[in-house]
Amino acid sequence: DSLTIDENFKQVFLLSKKINEATNGAFDPSIGPLITAWGFDYAQAEKMDSAKVDSLLAICGFDLFYLKNSTLVKREKAASLNFNANAQGYSVDLICKLLDEKNIENYYVELGGELKVKGKNKRGVWWLIGIDRPKGKNLDRNLGARISLENKAMATSGNYRKFYEVDGNRYSHTLNPKTGYPAQNKLMSATVIAADCGSADAYATAFMVMGTEKTIDFLRDHPELSAYLISSGGGEAYETYFTPD
Repeated sequence: DSLTIDENFKQVFLLSKKINEATNGAFDPSIGPLITAWGFDYAQAEKMDSAKVDSLLAICGFDLFYLKNSTLVKREKAASLNFNANAQGYSVDLICKLLDEKNIENYYVELGGELKVKGKNKRGVWWLIGIDRPKGKNLDRNLGARISLENKAMATSGNYRKFYEVDGNRYSHTLNPKTGYPAQNKLMSATVIAADCGSADAYATAFMVMGTEKTIDFLRDHPELSAYLISSGGGEAYETYFTPD
């Protein structure tokens, strides 16, 4: 099964493959069948058990897809890609590219929480971005931190607002590609700052899968990324971690 794709699709695919390899599979848009089955793409959630999850894992994996010039080929007919975890960030980069071509010196571009800034705001200072406090759904948007951003992109992924409940059990919207189940760890929110928003978006999702400790280890080896992590400290308490910069 194959499809001719445009340049944007190709770039998102290549970026996804790069970060999939860098995170040892923690970021993986090839889990499209699992996302649909769990009901995370607005489809009706199916009854999930270990047998169902295992059968779907068998048709997931980036090795099922490859590029041949401008053609995307998949080796398994039932396999599918879902770029919800980095397409928004990539879209931000496209808009910023257009503004750069128009010689716009100061801008703030944001789509669904993913953003990139250039220059300064109307007060002549670096753009100041707020990070939600992870308490309940935080619909009042109380801030847990403020970050001064200088010509960078930023994305946040969290499990305290996006989830669904079945039979009284709450499931995170972030799936662990290795287990096929929603990620379960103490990390509640991951904010990533990078040169481009597509990467920041993808890494934020990967970190929610990896958890706090593995993410901190990863960040030590990747100084090109900055991050602010919020983890559960038990009950209503939470702990924070900042990269040195």
